[in-house]
Amino acid sequence: MAEKKTNAELADLLEQIADLLDAQDANPSRIEAYRRGAATVREHDEPLADLIQAERFNDIMALPTIGGGITSVLTEYVVDGESRLLQGLQQEVSPVQLLAHVEGFDDQLAQRVYEELEIESLADLQDAVEDGRLAAIEGFDEDRVEQVKQALADREREATAPNPGTRNTNKGERAPVSLLLDLDEEYRRRAEQGDLITVAPRRFNPTNEAWLPIMKTERDGWHFTVLFSNTELAHRLGRTNDWVVIYYERDGQEQKHTVVTEFRGPLKGKRVVRGRDADNQKYYEASATTAKS
Repeated sequence: MAEKKTNAELADLLEQIADLLDAQDANPSRIEAYRRGAATVREHDEPLADLIQAERFNDIMALPTIGGGITSVLTEYVVDGESRLLQGLQQEVSPVQLLAHVEGFDDQLAQRVYEELEIESLADLQDAVEDGRLAAIEGFDEDRVEQVKQALADREREATAPNPGTRNTNKGERAPVSLLLDLDEEYRRRAEQGDLITVAPRRFNPTNEAWLPIMKTERDGWHFTVLFSNTELAHRLGRTNDWVVIYYERDGQEQKHTVVTEFRGPLKGKRVVRGRDADNQKYYEASATTAKS
């Protein structure tokens, strides 16, 4: 048995996993699940390590926002002192990529901060902001440091809220899959036709080329911003012209979804909204029924 882990250490583990998933532009629901789980673990009175050692797994899964997957991750960490999931994500997402995902950074600044401060996580970055080391790095003036500080504060507020992430997961507040797929189709068509303005993204764009098409529109009271994914993973897998990220807001509620081409299962080859599996299935079933009528 590894050295006993505190609830704070277990929560830190889940937050690190969420940060790395976020840097990969992973399924938003999965990211939020780890953030919600981290908040629950951090606030729980009883040491979860004691429950794990007593094999009281049902008691852990009875906690709000803690399911079987997170329980398995925590159990491995308590028993073995390490997490294969975390290690795997760390191999896929370098510290430089993690930093570049934070508002206020570009690739060059991320590389510089990593090399000079040996930052490995967003917790390390927070320490560097608070003790003044980040401000001493070339390129980080007062405004940029404040930008980074605000980005980290926003992340902390979401992670420590009573129900973190729930503001974006209420099913009634999400745009329907049919609308998201319509926007995806319109965006890709107009991008191909050259009918959209293009911007020069900061990340993965060494020549500062204005190549990324952006579409802004309003539907049913939602304000949408649609663009191709510009993450490291999208570039590495050659999906920058396939993965479409849709941001939208209504009544102060913000949401984000990614539309991709499904490569397996009954919807193989079709455009689907990540994290909305049941809704995708219903949409295509309804489309097939309409086509037959």
